[in-house]
Amino acid sequence: MVKKIVITGASGFVGQNALHFFEDSGYECISVSRKSHKFSNSRNIGYDNLESVLKTDYSVLAIIHSAGKAHDIRENSNSVEYYRANTVLTQQVFDAFLQSNASVFIYLSSVKALADKADSILTEDMQPKPFTDYGKSKLAAEEYLQKQILPFGKRLYILRPSMIYGPGNKGNLNLLYKFVNKEIPWPLGAFENQRSYCSIENLLFVVNELIERDSIPSGVYHVADDISLSTNDLISIIAESLNRKPKIWEISKFFIRSIAKFGSLFRLPLNEERLQKLTESYVVSNAKIKSAIGKPFPVISKDGLLKTFKSFQ
Repeated sequence: MVKKIVITGASGFVGQNALHFFEDSGYECISVSRKSHKFSNSRNIGYDNLESVLKTDYSVLAIIHSAGKAHDIRENSNSVEYYRANTVLTQQVFDAFLQSNASVFIYLSSVKALADKADSILTEDMQPKPFTDYGKSKLAAEEYLQKQILPFGKRLYILRPSMIYGPGNKGNLNLLYKFVNKEIPWPLGAFENQRSYCSIENLLFVVNELIERDSIPSGVYHVADDISLSTNDLISIIAESLNRKPKIWEISKFFIRSIAKFGSLFRLPLNEERLQKLTESYVVSNAKIKSAIGKPFPVISKDGLLKTFKSFQ
């Protein structure tokens, strides 16, 4: 019997990559999305048909729930939108899983469910304290899942990836790429920070291991590349992908902060809040998932980022 996997959020970056990954691995995929058009070679259904499909198709092995509302950095979204997409939808999909023959449920949450800012390395045993609607809605979904009693033979994995990147993903990294591509010098070189990133290939490697190996216990796992990088590192990697030398200016922190303070008063592009976001650290530990899997991740950050940035060209 051909093994089947249900993937929600099939129109998104993670969902699309998951479809191709598991199809190439010999699985038959059922994509679930709000859009009616067909993705990849998979069978596409709507959320209103998910429960009936799961009840009648006994060959479905796992559900990968990647659907949800992404963090709106422009803050134009309200709490109701986040709650409906990230909390209520997750509850509905998980309830359908509990009534199905599928044995594995993987929820793609976010490290933002734990903390929006990180004063230290983030680990799974920390007390969650998100303060944005995005983080709160993700945490609410996690708490619902963890309160449910899992029937014998079923496994639940809550994955909290750090910022996901990969070829074709034109998110925040694309904005930085455009900045470097215009040959504008990076003026914040004096600020040293460290941030964790997560290759889509590493994330799908983890997902595949969790599905294939029933010896890995259910639980919450952070997923991030092995090495964190500074913004200066990213600038250098982008420049390398463009076959250029990085242009990084180490301007006085005092001078930059003065400009940012002035920007806050007069609503300029560089203000104190934006400076904070550009220079803060956010490091995530992947020790728990690495220990559970017992295998090295397939992608090194620099190699994965070079591949990603070259895809922007």
